[in-house]
Amino acid sequence: MREIAVSGISAGRSAMRMGPAELVQAAAMARRFYLEGKSKIQIAEEFGVSRFKVARVLETALERDLVRIEIRVPAELDAERSDALRARYGLRHAVVVESPAEEQDDAADPENLGEVAADLLGELVNEGDVLGLAWGRSTIHMAAALDRLPPCTVVQLTGVYDAGTAERGSVEAVRRAAQVSGGEAHPIYAPMLLPDPATAAALRHQTGIARAFEHFDKVTVAAVSIGSWEPGISTVHDMLSDDERAHYASLGVAAEMSAHLFDADGRRVGRDLGERCITVEADRLRRIPEVVAIAGGQRKAAAIGAVLRSGLVTSLVTDTAAADYLLTESAAGPRPALERADPDD
Repeated sequence: MREIAVSGISAGRSAMRMGPAELVQAAAMARRFYLEGKSKIQIAEEFGVSRFKVARVLETALERDLVRIEIRVPAELDAERSDALRARYGLRHAVVVESPAEEQDDAADPENLGEVAADLLGELVNEGDVLGLAWGRSTIHMAAALDRLPPCTVVQLTGVYDAGTAERGSVEAVRRAAQVSGGEAHPIYAPMLLPDPATAAALRHQTGIARAFEHFDKVTVAAVSIGSWEPGISTVHDMLSDDERAHYASLGVAAEMSAHLFDADGRRVGRDLGERCITVEADRLRRIPEVVAIAGGQRKAAAIGAVLRSGLVTSLVTDTAAADYLLTESAAGPRPALERADPDD
């Protein structure tokens, strides 16, 4: 995604302080080094000088404006915000894409987040890895955009929003990723939320679901979605009754990820809900080496911040609208993401 363009240009005002022979030599050395990829030792041998002399000439060429280096990334990526967000939250990777020109108030994650996340997974996943996918619109968009993955096993980390939509949701996302990689697929044919803990426990022991759960401790890279506690922006919120929503709201829930609820400081609340859910446990998520969260938009910005403070994710794909909020709010702790610390400890 990054390209370094180097051009040897005619001498500017500051470069004119160099004599013509120096200018010609510096331009030739710069061309060899930046455009032809030759080493300083190779250049030194060609020009009959020491490699230290070559290093000084190249440094002078930059200082005197004989060489200009441009860092180019695709227009939809915001490199400056990406780096600032990575540094602020101690993320391993942060990729910020431009928000849609006209973001709807009720818009979910921009679809281009999934496309960028698909490219990121292509970089992060290695042959033999186990890739975990949690339910979410953004992860489904990501799976649909996948066009390259090394051979790996793909496992579903949560049940589905509605078992009747499995063909269009997480099950299909797992199948798609496995098809691209040529690896095994371990889907979960069960709803994410069950009526009671006993039903959820019984389902966890069914052969297919138990087999998927056995892979949770082997997951090396995971992709998850984030929701804020409001209609249409949180899968869990939409599955609960009005009384249940009010109960969890009274506990201070500000965000949810993979059916785990968090307050604004990233602490888990409403843990009893997990007993009714088919999902990867938070402790297992924390042990996964690379957890990529995919979420954006103004309505999710505060929720993203809460989940980053939970220490459960290591990388983030988001948009400029959410990034601007995250860069102005105060982060809890110096590096909450990569430290993987539990705020409750």
